[in-house]
Amino acid sequence: MKPNQPGAFAFRQLFSWWIEADARPRRALIAAALGWMLDAFDVMLYSLVIANLMIAFQMDKETAGLLGSLTLIAAAIGGIIFGIIADRFGRTKAMMAAIAIYSIFTAACGLSVSILQLAIFRFLLGLGMGGEWSSGAALVSESWPALHRAKAMGFMQSFYAVGYALAALAAAVVLPLWGWRAVFFVGVLPAFLIIWIRTQVQEPDIWKEKRLQAKTSLPEMLGVIFGRRLRFLTTVVTLMNAFTMFAWWGFNLWIPAYLILSPQKGGLGLTRAGQTWLIVAMQFGMWLGYLTFGFISDRFGRKRVYIFFLTAAALLLFLYSLVHLPAMLFFLGPLVSFFGTGHFSGFGALTAEIYPTQVRATAQGFTYNIGRIMSAVAPFAVGSLAQTLGFGAAFAVAAFSFFLAALMWIWIPETGGKALE
Repeated sequence: MKPNQPGAFAFRQLFSWWIEADARPRRALIAAALGWMLDAFDVMLYSLVIANLMIAFQMDKETAGLLGSLTLIAAAIGGIIFGIIADRFGRTKAMMAAIAIYSIFTAACGLSVSILQLAIFRFLLGLGMGGEWSSGAALVSESWPALHRAKAMGFMQSFYAVGYALAALAAAVVLPLWGWRAVFFVGVLPAFLIIWIRTQVQEPDIWKEKRLQAKTSLPEMLGVIFGRRLRFLTTVVTLMNAFTMFAWWGFNLWIPAYLILSPQKGGLGLTRAGQTWLIVAMQFGMWLGYLTFGFISDRFGRKRVYIFFLTAAALLLFLYSLVHLPAMLFFLGPLVSFFGTGHFSGFGALTAEIYPTQVRATAQGFTYNIGRIMSAVAPFAVGSLAQTLGFGAAFAVAAFSFFLAALMWIWIPETGGKALE
């Protein structure tokens, strides 16, 4: 394609923010995006083999959902801990440690011989899962200017969909040949990313400048986050994230099982191939949603775009709960994923624009992961509802949670385009 052709011009306009950036922010974004992609890959392997685990360990839906909730609680704890580590010792160091933890303990899940062992390994990998987002979000938000911050965060978040899709494909290939244990063993591969991050990715200048000053103690950090000026906003942002994550995990953790379980057990009874392609289609919608949200919110602001995406997600997920035809779900699934997931692109930019540098990773870790703790009941709650009332009623509850998240924006101000100090 020649540079003066319309297609080349459109491509350059769309990706000018990337083309014009230098190597340091690019590498930071690639590192965080790959870390987040492989985080999704490892974490979602559980949902893809959950039906096999229920047979292997004779678990009911409530127990399987409880294990999913346990992982979210661990992820919240890990996110808070690694947010503090990232503020004190560096974004890249925290991210490398988080990747190592979730890689090792995902593989360890394949060695489980009891529900208790599986629960312990899921808890430990959850610590790394939460830690990767906290450190990666701070790294990206501080490496890119305000004009392109949401685009960069959208690019990072979009790789979660890639990781989920790769997990679905890996499970489709590995599971029939070697069983569910081998699926978890594949999860050790992300550890190799640490080598590249260690040699190629630098800390943001804004963090290094703050580090040269006196280090902020943990009580001082909490004093900023929960001080008179920010305490109410911290509470509302955390609640907004809790509602979005309740809806997301309640829906996405159970979708693979819902698609493949027999109608007698409340599912659709699809083949493994049918399940895989429906999930891959949803991840394509998720990927587009992540990227689109970043561009739109940089153009029109965080508030309006967030409310639009969350309201659309609530309506579409409620419709999804009423439909039982696979062909219709193939159409609806990507739309639910587009609106129900794309808004997560804005959370890193939103919190980066609210909190100052010396507490940014801690605040992002707190608001994201306390919300995750509050939402950790979702896998268990949806599993329990599915056991008693069916998946339709369970997914409808998740849809209502999206609506509650949209309501929280009554009290959240517009922060789009704010330059970091």
